[in-house]
Amino acid sequence: MREWRVALAPLLAGLAVLGGCDNSPWPKGSAGENVIRSSMIETTPRHLDPTASYWSNDTLVTYQVYEPPYGYHYLKRPFQLVPKTAAEVVKPIYLGKDGQRLTAEDPPGDQVAESVYDVPIKPGILFQPHPAFARDAQGSYLYHHMKAGELGERRSPMEFEATGTRELTAEDFVYAIKRHATTRITTPIFGVFSEYVLGLKDYGTLIRAEDAKLRAGTDPASQDKPFLDFRRWPLAGATAPDKHLLRIRLHGKYPQWKYWMQMTFLAPVPWEADAFYAQPGMAERGLTLDQWPVGTGPFMVTEFVKDRRIVMQRNPNYRGVPYPCEGDDEDKKNGLLDDCGKPTPFVDKIIATVEREATPQRNKFRDGYYDLEVFERTDTGNNYIVEMNDSEEVRADYLRKGFDFPRSADVNSYIIGFNMIDPVIGMGDSPEQRERNRKLREAISIAIDWEEYSKVFPKKAGVTAMSPLPQGIPGSREGTPEGVNPVTHHVVDGRVERRPIEEARRLMTEAGYPDGRDARTGRPLVINYDYYAPATPERKPEIDWVVRQFAKLDIQLEVRATDNNQFQDKVRKGKHQVFWLGWNADYPDAENFMFLLYGPNSKSVSDGENTANYQNPEYDALFSQLKSLDDGPAKQAVIDKMVGILQRDAPWSFGFYPYASAAVQGWVHNSKPAILIRDHGRYLRLDAADRTAKLAAWNKPVWWPVGLILAVLASGIFLARSTLRRRERMNARGELLPT
Repeated sequence: MREWRVALAPLLAGLAVLGGCDNSPWPKGSAGENVIRSSMIETTPRHLDPTASYWSNDTLVTYQVYEPPYGYHYLKRPFQLVPKTAAEVVKPIYLGKDGQRLTAEDPPGDQVAESVYDVPIKPGILFQPHPAFARDAQGSYLYHHMKAGELGERRSPMEFEATGTRELTAEDFVYAIKRHATTRITTPIFGVFSEYVLGLKDYGTLIRAEDAKLRAGTDPASQDKPFLDFRRWPLAGATAPDKHLLRIRLHGKYPQWKYWMQMTFLAPVPWEADAFYAQPGMAERGLTLDQWPVGTGPFMVTEFVKDRRIVMQRNPNYRGVPYPCEGDDEDKKNGLLDDCGKPTPFVDKIIATVEREATPQRNKFRDGYYDLEVFERTDTGNNYIVEMNDSEEVRADYLRKGFDFPRSADVNSYIIGFNMIDPVIGMGDSPEQRERNRKLREAISIAIDWEEYSKVFPKKAGVTAMSPLPQGIPGSREGTPEGVNPVTHHVVDGRVERRPIEEARRLMTEAGYPDGRDARTGRPLVINYDYYAPATPERKPEIDWVVRQFAKLDIQLEVRATDNNQFQDKVRKGKHQVFWLGWNADYPDAENFMFLLYGPNSKSVSDGENTANYQNPEYDALFSQLKSLDDGPAKQAVIDKMVGILQRDAPWSFGFYPYASAAVQGWVHNSKPAILIRDHGRYLRLDAADRTAKLAAWNKPVWWPVGLILAVLASGIFLARSTLRRRERMNARGELLPT
């Protein structure tokens, strides 16, 4: 019998260990660490280079690592600009056409020839430790002259033996502005910036020529490209008169520029980082600013596993900016002022893991294994609000766990857009074709029932949009009688109602597509629908819903769902027709939404953010006026005209403004979700002891399966033992021997 016990000992020990385990996906003991865990949806960010990054997913990293001159006060509403790397938020100096300073504090735009921003930069700010700054005893850079093969097996800046740092200077901001003229990477804001920053448009021409010289004779397909050193060529619109003074000169008057200075497009970029990553073999190993940013912020990327995980650790060189002490009464009531004056950041590390499906992502949050379900999203709480409203049992469970999902309106939107350079759905190349295509877009806009969408998908619900401007943006008329879109809605007995589908079918006939068929050829109308994420089981119902909306007009919709990177490549080439897109406000001004349909900002022509490639000279002229106007009646009049043009041309089905409500655990303190606040990582504080206790309470081991297994094993052992003893008592003929 001893042999049986010896054989079963490892199995019994394994069962004992199994019985003591929980369902945590993280290493044992990690609940007690001062680490925030969150998820990324489907893929890691594509662009962490601040010049290229303009996607919401990127902000998980970019706003924790980089520091532009300004930021927003974390707690104050309405949003208020505050200095970040700048010493103060400055007012521009306005110069007239004679070059002399204008005495008026806010002169009319037509009197302003130039705006000058003299931005003082705080001294003593240090960049994160990085091998790009490492020097030898003689002061020479250790890793700036590596030859092919010297990189070895390194795939991360963390694998270099030496690191260094240096002080942030105004020249780092100058270098960052110049980089928008590069041809090496995507530059979504170059078109906008080149209209304002003095000399930047011509600078782009110069850089293209200089880059061509540098790359002459090299393999065009090679990822290795010689260092493009922007310090060599001056730019009139961005200079550093002093080590800690940044001077930016703009054409004319552009009040919105102050908001651009809180975005990472104007975050400092050290030339050393460009030089370091331009060396042989770096790009092939993923050693670029797109994966390994170099900043002055509270965190630094220490691990990047493509489409799996990103880890950011506390930047040891960060200066510990104090937590804010001002907020409203609600902030005080919610404990958001308890950490007043304490140095930030409060957590040591942020770990974000890729989740490809929504169900495991939500389950991990419910079980407490994600502290924030999705770090950069402000809409994930809506799922749980709906679940609480649908079930008293679920409500009781969520309240017991301390979940809180406050919901409010925010400044973002989702739309279905039309590619206006497409011959079928776009503007058209003749007056007759333009009118036909316009009626087709109007018919589709009526048919897409966004009110129904919010009922069918309450977890992603919002307010049906009548224009590009959500409430909360000055100039928006959403929610007022004047704001109703006359193309898609009308007012009946004081109620706003969507126009009947019969009107849409009449427009289809006038467009030349009765019953969804081309009147000239008899062929069915087939349109491509481009979606920026794979058609997973969670997303398929939404995609199918869109298909049904077009089917109301007998339009056949071909779904082309891809990942976001493929979607971006497609729209840059103009190979899209109808598309789904979301937009989060970058700053609280109408220009930040209206520029999404500004002609020179076309995605497929100038790589801007006008994904619809909409072109309308009247709209563009009004947009040029809008940019120089401060909030007030004159600006409102311009906005109203622009909105009217868009409603008639229908380059978008305006979609909806989603409700904002983030999913955050109760042991995470200082959370105040808002789309415009992207650097919240520095303010979040974690109660690891509370988390450990609640995880143990929520995820107690289930012992009965172990008991059942042991009972089955015991029965098996008893039967085996009986069989063995019986066999031992048998003779060669199979007869039992006497005992």
